[in-house]
Amino acid sequence: MPAISYAILRRADEVLLQLRSGTGYMDGFWSTAAAGHVEPGEAAVAAAVREAREELGIRIAADQLQPLCTVHRYLQAGSGAQSPVDFFFLARQWVGTPRLMEPEKACELRWFPLDALPQNLVAQEQLVLSRLDSGLPPIICMGSGTALDQPRHLG
Repeated sequence: MPAISYAILRRADEVLLQLRSGTGYMDGFWSTAAAGHVEPGEAAVAAAVREAREELGIRIAADQLQPLCTVHRYLQAGSGAQSPVDFFFLARQWVGTPRLMEPEKACELRWFPLDALPQNLVAQEQLVLSRLDSGLPPIICMGSGTALDQPRHLG
């Protein structure tokens, strides 16, 4: 499984989220408005810039993306599944007005206050978003069998 880059858009104390639909993965859950797989030969920051353009129709300069943390979601040995690595970046400046560019993958776009995030939020994203103001370690490990366990913080 390729790595995933996330561009968290923040204005004041709010973040922009999308409601997933039609993807077959976590449909009905809120997630970071701009996120997606890092393509072969692509840097994680370049993927975040690209995803913001493709999913929201906005331009973010790479130097405007603040690295937040990396989340490694590792799976139990012998499960046969791969372990994704998630790169989270924060953007406070961009050009354009965010809008839903891929309605086949998301049905709603909404700003949420950090102290009132939706309950149906993708787990690793909830972990990062809930700690935006209290500090994030450089690496977070989340182990899983069938559900995510308590995260371990490294660094």
